[in-house]
Amino acid sequence: MRRHLNPSTLSPPGNAGVAGYSQVVEVRGGERTIYVSGQVAVDKDGKVVGEGDFEAQTRQLFENLKAALPAVDALVDHVVKITVFVTDSSRLQRFREIRNTYFSTSPPASSLIQVVRLAAPEWLVEVEAIAVVGEDSDAA
Repeated sequence: MRRHLNPSTLSPPGNAGVAGYSQVVEVRGGERTIYVSGQVAVDKDGKVVGEGDFEAQTRQLFENLKAALPAVDALVDHVVKITVFVTDSSRLQRFREIRNTYFSTSPPASSLIQVVRLAAPEWLVEVEAIAVVGEDSDAA
């Protein structure tokens, strides 16, 4: 069982009335936990997508996340936590807008960290994820 909560004892997440993330996600019971390594803007052949284009890179990494999860019978809807690494936090609002198109219901808990650079200098953003899937879930 999963519950996504935004307790009234904390400030509401997001802005402009769009949550975008949950302050707390509770997981109980016999569910599987899946850890997805940091996804960046590369295609399945390892070529950079959207060099210098933050928006294109953000879309590509979420598409990669969507492509990774079915390997373990999971979907983006099962993601309960993301950690975001950006080289320029001034692009946070645009990141949120794109992220919210992928997590429209029950958004995951989320952390964002600005870094000097990622593993490859052409990468502008990276997201790692944790997903939880119930044993009786039918993701495919």
